[in-house]
Formats: sequence, structure tokens, C-alpha cells
Amino acid sequence: MSADHPALRAEGVTVALGGRIALQDAHLSVGAGEPVGLIGPNGAGKTTLLRAVLGLVPLTAGRVLVAGRPVSQARGLIGYVPQRHEFAWDFPVDIAGAVLSGRTRRIGPLRRPGAADHAAVDRALELTALTDLRRRPVGELSGGQRQRVLVARALAAEPRILLLDEPFTGVDVRTQALLNELFGRLAEDGTALLMTTHDLPSAARTCARIVLLNRTVVAEGGPDVLADPDRMLRAFGLDGTAKPAAGGEAAA
Repeated sequence: MSADHPALRAEGVTVALGGRIALQDAHLSVGAGEPVGLIGPNGAGKTTLLRAVLGLVPLTAGRVLVAGRPVSQARGLIGYVPQRHEFAWDFPVDIAGAVLSGRTRRIGPLRRPGAADHAAVDRALELTALTDLRRRPVGELSGGQRQRVLVARALAAEPRILLLDEPFTGVDVRTQALLNELFGRLAEDGTALLMTTHDLPSAARTCARIVLLNRTVVAEGGPDVLADPDRMLRAFGLDGTAKPAAGGEAAA
């Protein structure tokens, strides 16, 4: 990843979903090794912004650059941890198999995984404390274990940028502590992290910078921005200056 470019940059990103503006002129950047929290109310466009970074929704205006390149040229640098309900937990696969699926882009079609792929899976399982559970069917897992599987699956791709959509929702205290520690270690190793979360204490502990979003970037700064009532009021639309996008989950 070039030192001349941030790991991730969104410039004037505007997205329309179902004829409504979900994001408008949003700007943000994430540096290598920087953990950034994306905070805002439901319907504010947080998930939409992650999907724009992944190239999964078309941009009405603006651009997204990954290490200075268009997303289409740098998808292999990005790992994505979706919300848990987006994964098919009834699929007949064990934890190791689910994590190996994170290597699909690297393995390619009609090819068998090699030694490097299995080593990446082993490393991801170790990082997420799942090694001893590797043969357990995913349908038998608790909520915290499922969240760790999704993180391991993303890490198996060996990304330099990790996008996380609500990683702390519905997890137990042990899992939350493990994830907080893991995200800190990843950042120390140079991985850029951008996470959406409603868990403000975890965001304050984990993130070096906070971006407040409500269809556009309302404010940003260190974790102390979460204690600033004026900026929090603006972000959550309680003073009339920002209004959440319509469209429910699609614009979350």
C-alpha cells in the first residue's frame, strides 16, 4: 500500500437508493493502521457507505479510492464483516469451511485451496480464538461465536482494509473484549479499520477517530467527539440540521 495515499478515501460520495438520497457529498479517509468508527442513527447511510466502498452500490456522484486506486482495481485489499443476519447460518458447513470461503477471490474458480489458503485460515482461526471449534457446524454457534466466524472469514483474505458493520451488536462480554483487543492488534500491524457501531463505549475504546454521519459527514475527531453534545445532536438530527435518509435497512 503506497505511503502517498490513505488506505481508503471517499470523495463527495453521493448514493441514491429507490429514488431517495441515502448519502450526499460524503467525504472521509482512513489511514493505514487507523481504526475509525462510523457513528450515526438508523437510516443515516452507514451501511450504504460501506457498500459503496465495496463497489456494491452505484455512485450518483463522487468516487472511492483504495490505496489511491479505484475500487475495481483494489478489491483484494478489502475485507468485509457484514451484519450477522446477512450470512446463511443454516448452510451445512463447519467453522473452518466458512472461514475458508473468505479466500474464494484469491483461490479463484474451479481451483482447490492450497497450503497458503489453509495457513491463512489457521491464522484467522487463531486470531479469533476459534481453533478448537474449527469442526463445529456453524448452525450450532452462539451469537458471539458467529460474529467471530465472520471476522475470521474476512481476515482469511489477508486484507489491508477491514470494513465492519456493527461488529459488537448482540455479542457477549467475552467476545466484545476479544474483538476490541483483536482490532487494536490489527491496527498496530497496519490494517485500516472502518466500523459502524451503535456501541459508543466500544467505539471510544477501539477507535482513534470518530466520524459522525447522517447522510453526510456531520463531524469528525477523536473519541471525545462522542462527549460533545452539540455535534452528537447534529449527527442524530435532534436539532433539525440533519435528517436520516428514508429507506430503513437499505440506508442504514
